[in-house]
Amino acid sequence: MKYLQAAVAIAAFAILLSASSFAALGGDVNSVLADQAQMKAQRRVTQMTAYSIHEMQSQAGTTVREFVSPEGKVFGVAWQGQSLPNFQQVLGSYYDQFIKSAPRQRKHGPVTIQMPGLVVQSGGHMRALTGRAYVPEMMPSGVKADEIR
Repeated sequence: MKYLQAAVAIAAFAILLSASSFAALGGDVNSVLADQAQMKAQRRVTQMTAYSIHEMQSQAGTTVREFVSPEGKVFGVAWQGQSLPNFQQVLGSYYDQFIKSAPRQRKHGPVTIQMPGLVVQSGGHMRALTGRAYVPEMMPSGVKADEIR
């Protein structure tokens, strides 16, 4: 019985840890390391004046850049490569908004979703996909949307 209780406690902890361990829009900078492990990627950090960029390249060849504010929050994500990123992972709590808006889009071609609290743009062609997602209210002062690329 003790082993069963211990196993249940460990499983519950693992579920909580995995659910909160992905850097996503609005997420904490510390969770970027979990993305690096999930993607089995190398990570490079570039410090800009008003934010930092955490860039990772997956083994599949997709580059993901996570834009982090001085407060340590991910306010934008950009991607480029052969495949799309896991939108549920990179959009986090904004994923439901994305899904509710996405059906109104065309089935093929570029996707643009622009709402007051979320902007997602994705396009390209097979093996050359690009896009970005950001939360305008979370962007540091002076940062322009065009910088998220």
